[in-house]
Amino acid sequence: RLRNRLASEMPEVSTFLQSGGIQDAVLNQGLPAPIDVQVNGSNLEADDRTALELADRIRGLADVSEVYIPQDLNYPALRLDVDRVRAGELGLSQKEVIDNVITALTSNAMIAPSYWIDPRNGNDYMLTVQYPESTIKSTMDLKTIPLRTSPNPILLDSVSKVTRVESPTEVDHYQIQRVIDLYVSPAGEDLGKVANAIDGIIASMRLPEGVRVNLRGMVQGMRQSFHSFGMGLTLALVLLYLVLVAQFRSFVDPLLILLAVPTGLTGVLVMLFVTGTTLNVQSLMGLVMMVGIVVSNSILIVEFTHRLEEGSVSALDAVVAACRVRLRPILMTSLATVFGLIPMALKLSTGSEVYAPLARAIIGGLIVSVILTVFLVPAAYILVYRRRNNSVEAV
Repeated sequence: RLRNRLASEMPEVSTFLQSGGIQDAVLNQGLPAPIDVQVNGSNLEADDRTALELADRIRGLADVSEVYIPQDLNYPALRLDVDRVRAGELGLSQKEVIDNVITALTSNAMIAPSYWIDPRNGNDYMLTVQYPESTIKSTMDLKTIPLRTSPNPILLDSVSKVTRVESPTEVDHYQIQRVIDLYVSPAGEDLGKVANAIDGIIASMRLPEGVRVNLRGMVQGMRQSFHSFGMGLTLALVLLYLVLVAQFRSFVDPLLILLAVPTGLTGVLVMLFVTGTTLNVQSLMGLVMMVGIVVSNSILIVEFTHRLEEGSVSALDAVVAACRVRLRPILMTSLATVFGLIPMALKLSTGSEVYAPLARAIIGGLIVSVILTVFLVPAAYILVYRRRNNSVEAV
């Protein structure tokens, strides 16, 4: 409501609403928005034109609430050119001239800090010198600033030239290079969708020579986290397969056990879609936890089937018996986990919305996996070992 009223009642004012809190500051890497589109290059004017074009296109996205560029290149400024020869003849250096100007316009707190200690209580106080705020009102007042020199003071106009110019409001740098920032705030929680749309806009633009565009902020950390989780999940599945190979002394049984993982992934995606939950770090953590639970359910079936087959039971009868016997512990483990995570998934307590994606991912993966694992894993087991048993009998 505030944003709409500001736009309607004060259209000449540029505003940017930033959410506060230490958590946002950390996740955004100190930036005022989750997405920072950085335009960098050697030509600042070309960078500015590219940034303005990007801002116009990004504002057209439906999931973007605000786009803000803090830098302007046409800000009115004064340029002070010091005549070093003339200043040297009067016993002044460039630094002394600038120190006098800073003292007159602001104070000498940064260039000549001094302190006074109260002898009665020992408290120290910073002492600064500054002209009255109403003294410098025009360019002529600035030119008549007296400069400290000996034996007589001189005016600023006698050793420098003051001209009006247009200057950037600020010049930001990242890794030494000058950059222009576009701060983008998404309208909802789906940061990845907005980032992908911005990537599409950047890819469709023809950038000037030497101009590069990068995305920083929370989206950068999000993508790094997704990449790390993808690598970690892949490595975990490989290590799990190797452990199962050593445990079952077979290369086939671990593959049968891991058939429960795709069904769990399907349940996670369906649950996230139905509940309107984004794929984030918490939901990925729930995915990893879900994989461990559904794999243990498959192990119960395959291991007990092999034990029954050792008693001269056919593969079909062993699978049927194993599913019937092991169904109760599988349901007990899965249902206990699901019921225990329902309060977290419903965000019933304060702060639980942070962990709701984790709970929803586990619940969705377990429900679908339990329903399909007791059919998919036994069916694959029969297809593999019945054919093998038939081959052995034929020999």
